[in-house]
Amino acid sequence: MIGLISATAAGAAARDRLAAAWPDRTRVYEGPVGEAVRAAFAECEQLVCFLATGAVVRLLAPLLGDKTADPGVVCVDEGGRFAVSLVGGHGGGANELAREVGALLGAEPVVTTATDSVGLPGLDTLGLPYEGAVAQVSRALLDGEPVVLEAEVPWPLPPLPVSPQGAYTIRVTDRDVAPGEREVLLRPPSLVVGVGASKGAPAEEILGLIEESLAQAGLSPKSVAEVATVDAKADEAGIVAAAGRLGVPLVTYGADELAAVAVPNPSAAPLAAVGTPSVAEAAALLRGGELLVPKRKSAMATCAVVRRPGRGRLAVVGLGPGARDLLTLRAAAELRRASVVVGLDQYVDQIRDLLRPGTRVLESGLGAEEERARTAVAEAREGHAVALIGSGDAGVYAMASPALAEASDDIDVVGVPGVTAALAAGAILGAPLGHDHVSISLSDLHTPWEVIERRVRAAAEADLVVTFYNPRSRGRDWQLPKALGILAGHREPTTPVGVVRNASRPDESSRVTTLAALDPATVDMMTVVTVGNTATRTIAGRMVTPRGYRWQEGNR
Repeated sequence: MIGLISATAAGAAARDRLAAAWPDRTRVYEGPVGEAVRAAFAECEQLVCFLATGAVVRLLAPLLGDKTADPGVVCVDEGGRFAVSLVGGHGGGANELAREVGALLGAEPVVTTATDSVGLPGLDTLGLPYEGAVAQVSRALLDGEPVVLEAEVPWPLPPLPVSPQGAYTIRVTDRDVAPGEREVLLRPPSLVVGVGASKGAPAEEILGLIEESLAQAGLSPKSVAEVATVDAKADEAGIVAAAGRLGVPLVTYGADELAAVAVPNPSAAPLAAVGTPSVAEAAALLRGGELLVPKRKSAMATCAVVRRPGRGRLAVVGLGPGARDLLTLRAAAELRRASVVVGLDQYVDQIRDLLRPGTRVLESGLGAEEERARTAVAEAREGHAVALIGSGDAGVYAMASPALAEASDDIDVVGVPGVTAALAAGAILGAPLGHDHVSISLSDLHTPWEVIERRVRAAAEADLVVTFYNPRSRGRDWQLPKALGILAGHREPTTPVGVVRNASRPDESSRVTTLAALDPATVDMMTVVTVGNTATRTIAGRMVTPRGYRWQEGNR
């Protein structure tokens, strides 16, 4: 929960905007400011104070304890110009909160954490449990001193300026070892604990068996990603409680799935009880990996431990139509997270300044979509954190389709939505997409014209608003006139048509014309053409398609 505190009318107005935007994330604290800050500090994970930084510092000073436990605090000036990450930039999430608040209120986020200031990822912000000399190793990275990365367990990480040799070390390990004097241990969630138990097995026994098994194998409990068992034990109180105390999810599988897994120690007892010759080993091994701890038994429970290999991560990121303020926060975060970025050269140029130092960029020119998709998937399979970028939304005439056609289930894939060209153009034109609509690409490089024409006819007959992508190029100058002619057979010559070129970019241009008046020769590949339906009207120079059929009938 985020506590919101203000002292003046101006601060309260900005506070209320935040509360309205995040109703489930925020709680407004009224009353005297000092009491409000003390209450929010005790009850919330984060605070946003619409007060002067000096006042907030004085109020917070007696409350501060441990930076790993204190809430993150963001301070917003009453003019709404700046969102300052004041306390708990990393551990409390204040740096990211400052960026979110800034984006919502139109304020400039101010982040002074040393690593963030120079674009380096904080070792305590990677989403992995950590131990050791975080401050010392971070300072070494900042000072350009050689830092060694030892990945005993390969794991996708953001770019880090590491060296083959050095006095400082970042070690990625799931082994139960103590960090050295100049070392940071990062604990990847690489271990899966399979568990079987008799009915009524106590949580203490199950948890004790797990902890003993990990300790004897020299493995860290901090790297346990999940506890796995058979569906029949999904509600077994002891197993549920053991997973809860470890702080990991409980994952269950069907008995038939487990029975198909080859295990070294099958048994007749679980076969008779739940329908599979193995629960602990099979549940741990089902999604692959190396069996580190074969089945171990206590009086009422069994467990086994598997190390799953680090999976590469592919984020397919939509950059939006081009304007920086239409790039989503999630997209920007994925770009900062990626150690490898793959994309069309002109799209890479749009976001190059957002990439962290050391990010490997693999760029290529027009017409190499399949090659970029294969490259991105191959890099992810090597264990890297990859961002495959494209304009608009990644799933709309962009890179998601070829990438997912190439990818299999051996990597993690994340889709990051973006503002499409149709949406950007629609906002400029007015409200042309207010009712049912369709987008159709007129490029016949990948789709036969016969198929495209059939879709245009269907849209015309169904009275759908149509947005044409890739409408015309120097080598394809007849498709747009043909498509407009098909629509003209079902719509009046006065039907509004919107033409937007380079939507949201500095050289943006737009106009609203009619189906009869549109000259296809004025359109190129950087243009989006939106043709209204029979209800679309031009009102005050803007295209408007009514939302409902009753309104349509009343305005004809």
